[in-house]
Amino acid sequence: MLRLTFARTAAVARAASHARTSAITPRVVLQQVRYESSKTPEERKKLLEVRDDLQRDWDAKVITYEELKPKTLQPSPDAYLIDVREPDEVVQGSIPSAVNLPLSVLPNALHFSPEEFKEKFGFEKPRKDQELTFYCRSGKRSTTAADVAKRNGYTNILNYTGSWLEWTEREGKGSKSA
Repeated sequence: MLRLTFARTAAVARAASHARTSAITPRVVLQQVRYESSKTPEERKKLLEVRDDLQRDWDAKVITYEELKPKTLQPSPDAYLIDVREPDEVVQGSIPSAVNLPLSVLPNALHFSPEEFKEKFGFEKPRKDQELTFYCRSGKRSTTAADVAKRNGYTNILNYTGSWLEWTEREGKGSKSA
């Protein structure tokens, strides 16, 4: 059993050393595995969430359904509601006034010239200080998108973590974009 644990730990350590610049020794990883192996699944999940929170550089301000709804009824050219789902997901519907900029292309798209951006996505490239509200299906990709935007110099970022699932629940199932 110990050999199996050490072999797995050594493999994890090798993978981790390739992923990061600082190598992790098998002993340190083994201690971590032993420490976490004595925890219940719920305790391990909580530890992972705490670790993830510590590793996250930045969190966008979260916007609620109640705060977002009026923005969809009277959209402003100075604020974008950005759907970061893939186009095949967007065909199911989208929040009114939203534009689609898939997370898979977002990092590169933010480096396009304004002309290139408009030609590729059909709307003006957002300004660095423009209000950007991100949403996706369930709130995970929108959080990543907000982080990507922040790392690219955007400063007025909101994250609708309820995203499409909450929107359709609140609005009724057949909601399509306006």
